Parts: sequence; C-alpha cells; structure tokens
Amino acid sequence: MTTIKSYNKRLESLSSERSTFIPLWADLSDYHLAHRGRFLITDNNKGARRDTKQLNNTSRLANRTLASGMMAGITSPARPWFRLATPDPKLREIPAVREWLHAVQTIMYAIYSQSNTYNSLSSLYAELGVFGTSTMGVYSDFNNVIHCQPYTIGSYALGLDGRNKVDSFYREYQKTVGSVVKEFGINNVSDAVKRQWDTGNTEAKVDVVHVVEPNDDRDMGSPLARNKKIRSATYEKGQQTSKSNRFLKESGFDIDPILSPRWDVTGEDVYATDCPGMTALGDTKLLQLSERRTYQAVDVVIRPPMVGPSSIVNKINQGGLKPGEAIANDTQSAGLKSVYDFRPDINAISMLTDKVEFRIKRSFYEDLFLMLANSDRRQITAREVAEKHEEKLLMLGPVLERLQSELLDPLIDITFHHAQVAGILPPPPPELDNVELRVEYVSVLAQAQRMVSVGAINQMADFVGNVANIWPEARHKFDALQAVDDYADALGVAPTIIRDDKTVREMMQQEQQAAQAQQAAEMAQQAATTAKTASETSMDDGNALTTTLRNAGLM
Repeated sequence: MTTIKSYNKRLESLSSERSTFIPLWADLSDYHLAHRGRFLITDNNKGARRDTKQLNNTSRLANRTLASGMMAGITSPARPWFRLATPDPKLREIPAVREWLHAVQTIMYAIYSQSNTYNSLSSLYAELGVFGTSTMGVYSDFNNVIHCQPYTIGSYALGLDGRNKVDSFYREYQKTVGSVVKEFGINNVSDAVKRQWDTGNTEAKVDVVHVVEPNDDRDMGSPLARNKKIRSATYEKGQQTSKSNRFLKESGFDIDPILSPRWDVTGEDVYATDCPGMTALGDTKLLQLSERRTYQAVDVVIRPPMVGPSSIVNKINQGGLKPGEAIANDTQSAGLKSVYDFRPDINAISMLTDKVEFRIKRSFYEDLFLMLANSDRRQITAREVAEKHEEKLLMLGPVLERLQSELLDPLIDITFHHAQVAGILPPPPPELDNVELRVEYVSVLAQAQRMVSVGAINQMADFVGNVANIWPEARHKFDALQAVDDYADALGVAPTIIRDDKTVREMMQQEQQAAQAQQAAEMAQQAATTAKTASETSMDDGNALTTTLRNAGLM
C-alpha cells in the first residue's frame, strides 16, 4: 500500500528535476505571457502586476495569434477536425458500419461543444506556444460527460515511463479550509484542519497534493476504484510522518485522464526544450531593451537636459517659466542650451525595432496562424494554407505529429470511453466486434500537411499526359486509380464517396462491353445498309460494287 510518505518522496524527486526549468519558465512568463505560471503554491489569487518587463507587447500578441490559429487549424469548433474509421476500408462500405461511425462522431462533437473542452484547449495552446509544455485533465462529468481542467506551468511536476511518455502527474495547490471540508468531508481532513473548521477559521489555507500515476501494485481482483489501472490520490501535504496516512480522497481511473503535450523534446527530458516562446526569448528581451532606449531617446529629444544661468534654472526648477511668462536675467549668458550637442537617430532605432518584431512574429508562425485566425473558419481551405505556407507546414510537421499522439489521440480515447460508460453511444453493429477503430484527422492543418504531397501528384499527372501525346505507351506507367485514392486521402475526402478498385474495374469492364456491343451494332447496321443498297442497285448501270460504294459516299 502506497503511503503519503512515499508520495511526498516521489514529489520531492520530481520537483527537484523540475526546478532546473523554473528560471526559464519564469523568464518566459515575464516576457511573453504574464500572469501564466505558478512557481509557488502561494501564487494563487495574487493580483500584483507581472507584466512590468513588457513595454512592447509584440510577443504577447503573436502568441495569442498562434493559440487562436492552432485552435482554428487543429481543433476548430466550427468544422470537423476528426473522423472515426476502420482499419479495413471494406468495413466502411457496410451501411450499418458507416451509419454507426457517423452517429458516434456526432455524439462526440456534441460532447465537446456542450462541455468546456474548447475553452480548455485554447488555454492549453497558449501555454504550449510559450512554455513548450502544457497539461490538462479530462475527467468524467455527470452533466456533460466530460469536464476539462487546464493546469498552468509550474504548478505540477511530471514523470515519464520507460517509453519516455508522460505517465505521472503531481500537483501542489492551496485550498481554503472551508472548500477542503466541503469537497472531501470533515471525516477525511486532518486534525489541524478540523480545529480550524471548529474555530470558524474557514479561510485559512491548506496545502494539497493531487497525484495521478500508474497503479503498479493494485489488487486485480478488487472492485474498489483505488485498485483501477490508474490511481488517484489527494492528501494534505503537511502529513509527512509514517503514522499520518489519512487521505482526503483515494480513487482511480480506467484510462489516464492527464494530457501533457510537448512542443519538442530532447532525449529523455520530461519537459519541452524548444518552442516558439523559447526561440523568441532572446529577441523579445532585445526588443524590450530597444523599446526602453527608444523612449529614452525620444525623451532626450523632447525634453533635453539644459544648461543656463542660475536665475533661469532656479525659476524652471520651481515650476515657473510657463508659456507667455517673462523672466528677468542680467547675466551675459542669458539663454538656455542643451547639454548634448547631438540628436539621437530615432529612425535607426525604429528600424532595429521593426527587424526584431519581424523575427518574433516569424518565431510564432504569425503569418501562417493569422491566416487561420482572421479568416472565415468555415471557408478557409487546406489548399490555400498549403500553397501559401508550404515551408512552414513542413517545419510544423513534427509538432503536429506529436500533438496527435500526446493530445488528440488520448482526448478522443477518453471521450469515447466516458461516453461508452455513460451509455449514450448506440450499440455497434456485429461487423465491428473486436475491431479497434482508427482516428483520421481532417482539420485544416492536418489536410494542409497532406496537401503538400498533392503537388507531386499533379506534376506527375501533367508530365505523363504530355509524354503520352508523343509516346502513347507512357500512359501505362501511371496508375490513375491509385493516384485518385491518394489525392482523395490528401484532401480529406470522405471514403464513402470514393469507389473501391473492384467496383471501378467492374464498371470499366461494363463500359468496354457496352462500347464493343455498340460498335458491333453499328457495324451490323452498316453491313445491312450496304446489303440493301447492293440489292437495289441496277446491274445495267455499270459495276454494281462501284455504284454501291458511290452511294455510300466512299468514292
């Protein structure tokens, strides 16, 4: 049995590993995304300004565009972004299977729309672009099937399994005495919390730890929730002795509820080591310095330090020498002049600022995601995205693949599981017994990634067509049926509207047979006409064959 002491030991180990990333995340928060990140559990509900280092908000706006663009391009609420399929394409041709897949998709889209999934994903993308690591919990909900809980960076620690996948989640946070008692019950809290509750000190803070990790030592035969595949434990952090083992709550999950996508990972690192925020951090610091220097230069130009007679200087310092005011001065040097004998080149500084801003926007893929964020999300096509941003799509390829494996696949699996447990899915047809479903992504960015390969198909088809005009046998080198299948897959066309090869070949054979029958009928008709003409031709008027050919227009 796992004790609170053992949990705290694991928490200490994971927190020590996380500590090397905290300074970097704090920098990223200060310069890109202020008020995101909790690096102390006491940071909750603190309204102090944290954006004092952001004189120029270019990076903040660029990340906002990235988050909105990822939302529109990957998991748009306005258009389909995934579809269920079967490993065997022949199964999808069965009407009952096709109808069931469509019905399940409709239910899952409704779950996402009615729950807070899309709001949580938007928050997830915002932190993913800046910190490279983001985390969200997806839990069962009585009203909406699922409920999502995004967690900000620094408030949790992650652990990996043997395949370098995130499998452990430790979160430290604070709750009031009143909320702890209300959520977990008076009988499950510690004696210290009970005393505070009894004295009416309900607003006092309690340090709480929430753990989600594989339950390796579970009792396979136990029906209790704490013996499920994934264990969940919540306890007061202050209980560190071996005698104190009172949990606020012990439970478990049949499927891991924690999603932790990462932008890019190096080796066995737990947290991301590269992302747009990290790439742009140096430029953002330079931009803030440049912006500060620009304002200082402007201030020097508008309000330069002056030198002059004491009578005038004293008058100025006392708040005098207002417009229209006269002042007496009997010294030889009656005027004021600037201390500096040069004027700062404001234009040069502005040009530097523009260059740095451009690099920051480029780091956040602003041109690509701005196209998605500002367009009509229902009308933007994958072809438009692919044609304008092919280079950036290629660079985003590994990121999108990682998001599919670490975010989208688990999200769909969790949703399907909870919908099945809730009993809102229709019974599957017998053809799908023991068949593991596939997920195909049809979002704008997913299709645009595939659209890059469509250009090669177009070029090949054009080339073969041109060569076949000179050497007709070259057309046999091009498999047109396979090209259509690959093209349709790249476009994300529903497989139900694409006929299988067997049906197409049968139709081709029928067309050939019909053409041959038509040709035979025409030849028979022509022969009959010729015979009739020959029978009606007079033998007295020259050669009968000559006359027949002449009447047929052949001579």
